Amino acid sequence: MYYDEENFLMLSGIQHYTFCKRQWALIHIEQQWADNYLTVDGNFMHANVHESTQFEKRNKVLISRGLAIHSYELGLSGICDVVEFHECENGIPLKNREGKYEIVPIEYKRGRPKENDADKMQLVAQAMCLEEMFCCTIAKGYLFYGETKRRMEVGIDDEQRQLVRKIVEEMHRLYERGTNPKAKPNKMCRACSLVEKCLPRSAKKKVKDYIDERIGE
Repeated sequence: MYYDEENFLMLSGIQHYTFCKRQWALIHIEQQWADNYLTVDGNFMHANVHESTQFEKRNKVLISRGLAIHSYELGLSGICDVVEFHECENGIPLKNREGKYEIVPIEYKRGRPKENDADKMQLVAQAMCLEEMFCCTIAKGYLFYGETKRRMEVGIDDEQRQLVRKIVEEMHRLYERGTNPKAKPNKMCRACSLVEKCLPRSAKKKVKDYIDERIGE
């Protein structure tokens, strides 16, 4: 299946969706947002990355920042923090450039590596967009975490690509229906900037009890 540009979803949404489906729906369907320290710090990091020189060359590596990407197959569009083009014999040709290059996407995140795969799925989706745009296969990418100041290599294989396709199909279905999944409270809710809009605790309460509690406040 291929999507029209008017039906593209934000690529960054796959990270929200993998982290919490309800968080994704609040942001991308209901257009709700709220900042906390974590989101502000993350935005500051990305701003610093994107404000740097958009394109530069270091030895045999071309570095592109803030590269706009898309995929008609996935129906996604977004911005890559950094994409490196490494000169190598088995790479692909680039317009107006000599030699051949291997493409390596790099996504910047605040904090440190997470227990879930939300960041990895965003990186794999970026790789799939780049594969479609440049007609190539990308074997790996990197996640750079602000707390550890280190890159974490992420291998990209067909199993991960298929998982991304499944997740994106679910996102498109929910978006078309305008459906907001029910909250599933867990320990991650405390760090979510949308916790006051989501009200995850109310998911476990009966409607009457919830109304009585709000009236009491």
